[in-house]
Amino acid sequence: MNESIAIYDTTLRDGTQGEGISFSVTDKIRITEKLDQFGIDYIEGGWPGSNPRDMAYFEKAKGLNLKHAKIAAFGSTRRANVPVEEDGQIQLLLEAETPVVTIFGKSWKLHVTEILRTTESENLAMIEDSVRYLNEKGKEVIYDAEHFFDGYVDDPKFAMASLEAAARGGAAFLVLCDTNGGKLVDEIMEITAEVLKRFPDRKIGMHCHNDSGLGVAVSLAGVSAGASMVQGTINGYGERVGNANLTSILPNLILKMGKKATCAESLVRLRELSLFVDELTNLRPNTKEAFVGLSAFTHKGGAHADATRKVSHSYEHIDPTKVGNQQRVLVSDMAGRSSLLMKAKEMGFDLDRDSPETKKIIEELKDLEYRGYEFEAADGSLRLLLEKGVGEVKDFFEFESYRVIIEKRASGDERPTAEATVRVRVNGESIYTVAECVGPIGALDKALRMALRKAFPELDEMELKDYKVRILESQEGANARTRVLIESSDNDEIWGTVGVSDNIIEASWQSIKDSVEYKLRKKSSP
Repeated sequence: MNESIAIYDTTLRDGTQGEGISFSVTDKIRITEKLDQFGIDYIEGGWPGSNPRDMAYFEKAKGLNLKHAKIAAFGSTRRANVPVEEDGQIQLLLEAETPVVTIFGKSWKLHVTEILRTTESENLAMIEDSVRYLNEKGKEVIYDAEHFFDGYVDDPKFAMASLEAAARGGAAFLVLCDTNGGKLVDEIMEITAEVLKRFPDRKIGMHCHNDSGLGVAVSLAGVSAGASMVQGTINGYGERVGNANLTSILPNLILKMGKKATCAESLVRLRELSLFVDELTNLRPNTKEAFVGLSAFTHKGGAHADATRKVSHSYEHIDPTKVGNQQRVLVSDMAGRSSLLMKAKEMGFDLDRDSPETKKIIEELKDLEYRGYEFEAADGSLRLLLEKGVGEVKDFFEFESYRVIIEKRASGDERPTAEATVRVRVNGESIYTVAECVGPIGALDKALRMALRKAFPELDEMELKDYKVRILESQEGANARTRVLIESSDNDEIWGTVGVSDNIIEASWQSIKDSVEYKLRKKSSP
């Protein structure tokens, strides 16, 4: 059960076919280096000739000093009725100068007769000629049997014949593709097992898509049947709903199936790799992603948190640190003392379970959440609540008043202008500031910073990153309560704060004030 599985990443090619995903050449080079450091075996860089960006990538990739990974250029078999040495696309694959070339061919008769509009015999010749030619040119050739499983269900004899053609040409791997992502686990396992019977001495790979939500499951089923390569993308990027997700495949293969892989030692950096690729893609990470998502080991219910505190694996299927993640506890109106104690400990507070302070904090927390506050994404506000609850309070400034005015004139600039005034007391001195901005929240934030900047220059490091508004009890119309969640950051941390009021300005002020207080208290903490 300890066979080594080759890991083939196609994020830079198949992954970029996903909606809203695009990499610059520099992005692709950085991801290539990161995947190599992680221990990925094969990195599919793109399709030479399909676009200038991929051509530029392969040119730059020639200068990379990779420690382990092999870069693969991707393309198709030769065109019908064209000698392989005269096929322009085949020549571009050679010009990419990669050690590995991956080509796909047709395994489903539907595509041969209706898409390529050629004969079955010519299709098989296209596969064999292309693989043999590239193999003779010194390339390690990986053959992707496109639509293999659909083709097998339609005509098993023809689908197998397409693999035989690639095998005769000298393909290093025969990769079975569930291109439409429609097959179930049992089908994949049974068909893969039949392929292994026909080709007992050949290395078989899996390339699966997630259209049925089973991309990871069917990839693992193929491995269980005997496949020794898995193809996929980081974070499951890909066309339609995506490719099989390597960030789920890898821990399942290594931690649960006992398989060996070169990247096994790097598994503790899996979440880091996932976030790195999301960042370069400019996509917000999926908090619900298995293994690597922020919520993957997060506990909210009081009973769950209590059990997890006593025995972590009672509600966690693996140790989160094995994939570079961590246990989190959310404090909410569902939480009991165990949830609060675990969250407090996570933040550095050692609360006594039966102390009056702990009871008071829980009561206040439940009252606030009844009024519409949520602290799941507002750790900054929660920390302030805990500090006040245990008496660790240092007032950096005292609020006196604020005022916000919105002005829009019929003539001139059509945009309204907001003016905010803030009065606070710092070190016994009353400070009054005025600030203007396009919006009232920006003006209020700016005025508060101006009032505090002289005494606390570290606020210049702080930046408001995100601002979200949720209308509570919307049936109340314009009088409905509003919850405002603000995400702020400095040079080394991101934190959230929350405010609730039936006045959106007041809710925003609460969140802004908490955010500034968190920053100041953070610096003064030991």
